[in-house]
Amino acid sequence: MPKTISETIIAASERETVLIDRVGAQGDGVTGGANGPRFVPFTLAGERVLASFAGERGRLDTVLESSPDRIAAVCRHFGHCGGCALQHMKSELYSEWKREQVAAAFRSRGIEADVSAVVRPQGKRRRAVLSGRRTTNGLQLGFHEGQSHDLVDIAECPVLDPRIVTALAGLKTLLEPLVSRKGEARLTVTMTAAGLDVTIEDIERALSPVVRSGLARDAAKMGCARVSIDTEPIYEALIPFLIFGTAEVALPPGVFIQAMGEAEQAMAGLILAGLGKVKSAVDLFAGIGAFTFPISGRAKVLAIDSDKVAITALAAGVKKATGLKPITTLVRDLFREPLSALELNEHDAIVFDPPRAGAEAQSKMIAKSKVKTVVAVSCNPATLARDSRSLIDGGYKIESITPVDQFLYSPHIEVVAVFRR
Repeated sequence: MPKTISETIIAASERETVLIDRVGAQGDGVTGGANGPRFVPFTLAGERVLASFAGERGRLDTVLESSPDRIAAVCRHFGHCGGCALQHMKSELYSEWKREQVAAAFRSRGIEADVSAVVRPQGKRRRAVLSGRRTTNGLQLGFHEGQSHDLVDIAECPVLDPRIVTALAGLKTLLEPLVSRKGEARLTVTMTAAGLDVTIEDIERALSPVVRSGLARDAAKMGCARVSIDTEPIYEALIPFLIFGTAEVALPPGVFIQAMGEAEQAMAGLILAGLGKVKSAVDLFAGIGAFTFPISGRAKVLAIDSDKVAITALAAGVKKATGLKPITTLVRDLFREPLSALELNEHDAIVFDPPRAGAEAQSKMIAKSKVKTVVAVSCNPATLARDSRSLIDGGYKIESITPVDQFLYSPHIEVVAVFRR
């Protein structure tokens, strides 16, 4: 296995005292160097620290002069676990830093926009993607260290739903017969309305009948709704489902969902406020309908996504839902075949929530359309700013940009932007 960043830094033993100039886009402190900027995690602007460097990456050894904005971390694993980068930052600075990351992304595209204060939903993440590995000290389950192959065996996590944290010991039991010393398994845990939904991937051992029955027995003891290996359910007591507006949607294994339910609701509220009174909307990159169903409370919706499994789940949810305007579904790859301006013009409004890569081709088609209202949702301010540039060049104006802190203590930020022609 290649050396980790920490091992490389220790081997290099280039320790020096540096002054942190600012906090960069990935949440690391930035300091100058002979060959350009260098990065020291878990530091703040104005701090003088002792750090060990290997090239541009540093490891924090000691804070010599701390910032008044530094606070104690809320988790014992902070500084080792790579899941969080900003627990050491005061709340006010944290929110302003996240807001500024969004504003900076738009400025980089020549867009001077008023970015609203960060919306910070009071909730925990309902989904976690964990790694499991067998060691001489037993099975480890947790997150990797930042810039490292090392795994942190977590005992607590302040950003996860407490029911997921409580289940950690049981999840290790599930993994025990599946993980060898040679590989690393990936485990996705989702807290659904029916209970825990667990998907295990990248296992190396064969699933014999004995192993299958053992998994089912252990899953039942934990009270899991479902346990799947890849996309094959091994145990299912209840069909896992999520609630969107007034609809219940069954959750297929491995399908994309928003990380935090409360953040999803906040984004849905911003979308509805941005749409106003409309009769027809198209929901692009709709997934299983997190925004489709709330929108359908006031307008008919065409929901489109390339994921056939997700669209099938959405369509099944439509059949059970009541009190909604008509919802039509379509499977289509919007990267390869974006909706044309002519197709878009059949609707009063457009909502799009693409993956991190953004919706470059589709946003160019939207810019050519005559649709009055567009609401964009993104987990990547950089690609959102790029796509916004296309809309602005096509005649749209930004009405609002609202960051939503779905990824607590991480440098990531969700954004909802409203445009009017």
